[in-house]
Amino acid sequence: MIYHNPVLLKESVDGLNIDHNGIYVDVTFGGGGHAKEILKRLGNNGKLYAFDQDEDALKNEIDDKRFTLINSNFRYIKKFLRINGVTKVNGILADLGVSSHQFDVPKRGFSTRFDAELDMRMDLNGELSAFQVVNFYDESKLSNILHHYGELRNAKLIASAIVAARKKKPIKTSFQLKAAIGKFLPPNKEHKILAKIFQAIRIEVNQELEVLKEFLLQTTDLLTSRGKLSIISYHSLEDRLVKRFYKFGSFDSEPKKDFYGNFNTPFKKPEKLIVPTFEEIKINNRARSAKLRIVAKK
Repeated sequence: MIYHNPVLLKESVDGLNIDHNGIYVDVTFGGGGHAKEILKRLGNNGKLYAFDQDEDALKNEIDDKRFTLINSNFRYIKKFLRINGVTKVNGILADLGVSSHQFDVPKRGFSTRFDAELDMRMDLNGELSAFQVVNFYDESKLSNILHHYGELRNAKLIASAIVAARKKKPIKTSFQLKAAIGKFLPPNKEHKILAKIFQAIRIEVNQELEVLKEFLLQTTDLLTSRGKLSIISYHSLEDRLVKRFYKFGSFDSEPKKDFYGNFNTPFKKPEKLIVPTFEEIKINNRARSAKLRIVAKK
């Protein structure tokens, strides 16, 4: 089984504009596809650090003196790079979302295809699981998660159905969850709606949007002048955060304008959005929603 088929491999690594002797970071190591491509382009004095919180990914560690794999969430990027004596890097790559491996291993609970226990933890040592979200969050909180993270218009009704079902018996598996909300899953839209519900729960379990924000805010200090950020996102919630950060260097407010009325931001104008070709989507269906955005620090 292929651990993970890297999306937009050439384009995302091209976007880093690799310096043979530079220092780079792949914050979503997974199966090592992007990391191997970066190492191909590095010289003997180059260095690549990679992050992955999933213990399963450690089995894919690359035997190369230029490579260091860090078993941690990339929200701690500055901390762990500093431990390794690194304060500045030439480029950072992130391939956000769930790996093919995580989707394809039933017991991880990420996929709607399998009747697996509700888990969805990217970090298997994490305290919060999908089971806890589904069975112990109150109706209002559950509704908010489904609305904001799943962008579901009928989030309140779905949350109400989940709460009613769990009063009879705990919802332990993905198929039990499906059964609890069956009336909201018309045959022609079942997969799409389920995907949104699973996405919402997964984002909550792994704090994905908060992690992304924390990570992005650290990149401005880490990147050298003209250092590159190459980020692949898979849904609008991630993509909006990346777009906003590239434009303003923040999330909460617009930066101040200079004397000429230009925004004082840490980045140059972002490069043109890149999406997978029809050929790539044909080979790897999971690439269909991918969006690659590249930006350079001023």
